[in-house]
Amino acid sequence: QVQLVESGGGLVQAGGSLRLSCAASGRAFSSYAMGWFRQAPGKEREFVAAISWSSSNTYYADSVKGRFTISRDNAKNTVYLQMNSLKPEDTAVYCCAADYSPSAWYASKIPTEYDYWGQGTQVTVSS
Repeated sequence: QVQLVESGGGLVQAGGSLRLSCAASGRAFSSYAMGWFRQAPGKEREFVAAISWSSSNTYYADSVKGRFTISRDNAKNTVYLQMNSLKPEDTAVYCCAADYSPSAWYASKIPTEYDYWGQGTQVTVSS
């Protein structure tokens, strides 16, 4: 079982940066691919970034490539999302998710493939 708790959200001006953290508890954290998803009011949940449990592969939505970086520290049971050059359209509730994967290199972009979800943290980017 895995429990996920996000932190680091807040209000930031356009062009600024935030780093989100997702702390995981439970067994075999290193056996889970981790993803970040976001949902704006009235919008569908969308994929943001994902990382395999070996950190060998990372994936990003086109809208955040070059601005966001996902990373993980398995020793600390934590995954991060560094967000730079933030835009107002990045405003959303950001959730982390864990997907059990025996593959060291695989990470899914599909939310229905994830097994556990955090409660979310609000990111608001002002103009």
